[in-house]
Amino acid sequence: MAAPRTRKAARKALGRLSLPERAFVADALRTETVGGVLLLLAAVAALIWANVPALHHSYETVSHFHVGPAALGLNLSVAHWAADGLLAVFFFVAGIELKRELVAGDLRDPRAAVLPVVAALCGMAVPALVYTLTTLTGHGSTQGWAVPTATDIAFALAVLAVIGTSLPGSLRAFLLTLAVVDDLFAILIIAIFFTDRLNFAALGGAAAALVVFWLLLRKGVRGWYVYVPLAVVIWALMYNSGVHATIAGVAMGLMLRCTTREGEQHSPGEHIEHLVRPLSAGLAVPMFALFSAGVAVSGGALGDVFTKPETLGVVLGLVLGKTIGIFGGTWLAARFTRASLSEDLAWADVFAVACLAGIGFTVSLLIGELAFAGDAVLTDEVKASVLSGSLIAALSATVLLKIRNATYRRLCEEEDRDDDRDGIPDVYEQDDPAYHLRMAEIHERKAAEHRRIAAERAAAARHGLQEVPGGAGEEGERPA
Repeated sequence: MAAPRTRKAARKALGRLSLPERAFVADALRTETVGGVLLLLAAVAALIWANVPALHHSYETVSHFHVGPAALGLNLSVAHWAADGLLAVFFFVAGIELKRELVAGDLRDPRAAVLPVVAALCGMAVPALVYTLTTLTGHGSTQGWAVPTATDIAFALAVLAVIGTSLPGSLRAFLLTLAVVDDLFAILIIAIFFTDRLNFAALGGAAAALVVFWLLLRKGVRGWYVYVPLAVVIWALMYNSGVHATIAGVAMGLMLRCTTREGEQHSPGEHIEHLVRPLSAGLAVPMFALFSAGVAVSGGALGDVFTKPETLGVVLGLVLGKTIGIFGGTWLAARFTRASLSEDLAWADVFAVACLAGIGFTVSLLIGELAFAGDAVLTDEVKASVLSGSLIAALSATVLLKIRNATYRRLCEEEDRDDDRDGIPDVYEQDDPAYHLRMAEIHERKAAEHRRIAAERAAAARHGLQEVPGGAGEEGERPA
């Protein structure tokens, strides 16, 4: 007689992270949160600097000040250096993150990767569709279709830090993976749709230098003094090729090894990311924001954001398109893979995170500059619409997350609880007999202490009862 077939357990969507993944996500998000706060401060500083009449001229002067060797085609404005130079560092880190996710993270397992990939793709396609429909209806330009497709993870985490909410690890990891996939497709969009001229000699030189970079990594050559100059050469050649220079950063990031070998605690990719991420989050991205977010803000300018088809399309794309796309993509992926949502979460939580992902800042501003490069006025208006849409998305997400904040706090406390104080959260040790032995020992010590206290109290009570008849209440010779 054939043995009865056991029913396969349903796969959980947004379930608890593995312990190594949890540690990595916590470390990455800690740096991104600090960088996000700096990004927020840089954006506010840019708006003040550009809108205070006494300071406006100096902002324009600094932004358009040119520096760099003209003979190498690198005599660029400060704003241009921030967008093409410093952001290459940001995309270098994004490349490492993507490589790690593909070889050691959630994207390594196709079944686990389906949900965040589908959610990210829908979270880019729907905003682009919303923008396109809005501009076609209003007879505007469809050039900016890619502007509302990007999510700014640092800005989103800064909002979480400011409002003081605590997302469970699974939701934070979902948001981070979304951003990684989002960055990948944003990179492809920039490379494919915003390259209008090609210098094949420079492009060939960049490709050759990338091959040298890869060979040095394969040979195990060490030393920043080898790789940093080579990276600068690759970046300069890529810039002069006509392909956006940030692609050089991504390419180099993807070449780093992100798997550990015997005797290694961390892979080279993780080690370099740990060193470079603070530079990216703490300097490169805030400096880009400082020279990109400085747009004129007035009643008329804000009114134009909601009346012009291009700017309205960006706002609706970020606020509605992102939310509908990510939530709908997540629901469809769970539905067709027959994955059930983790018992600790509700679909309202996914909706709130989808709303939070509508904060598009760094890459959205960059794409806005590329899409409307020939129209300075419309470029500034699109930047204002990115800021407005991101603000609306942040406020909406704040309200939704605050409603469930007590639940998030409880879940975070359960995830972090470490009663046996061995440095590993208890939820990861439920199947370890050694953990239960340690807990039994702890409980036995506590029980012994309680027995001792109870015995002392009982003895004290008996002692008191024995002394009362014998004159415990006497004053001098007489009864009290």
